[in-house]
Amino acid sequence: MTVKALYDYEFPSADRAEVFGDDQLVYVHWRGNPLFCSAVCFRVPKDMPFAEFVTSMVHTWAASDPDFDPASVTGWRLFDEQLSGGQDKSLADLGIGHKTLLSFEA
Repeated sequence: MTVKALYDYEFPSADRAEVFGDDQLVYVHWRGNPLFCSAVCFRVPKDMPFAEFVTSMVHTWAASDPDFDPASVTGWRLFDEQLSGGQDKSLADLGIGHKTLLSFEA
């Protein structure tokens, strides 16, 4: 449904990148898991290594599913593209920016 404002709406977004400084928001979705039907959002430093992000943030969150096995995490995707790169690279080096969607299967 289209909405027409009766005045100019000129308020900056509260979650724009410059509000977060050296941090950024990263969304993570566990594809195919009915317990987590939507993505979770993490606030993380841009220079955090991907491997640290996965073990300290994603595994901790995913562990709330009793069937989660950290060794079974595969198929990382950055939006719809296969994520390629080293685990030791930072999120920024892998092209993971503010409000990016990552997804995986397990």
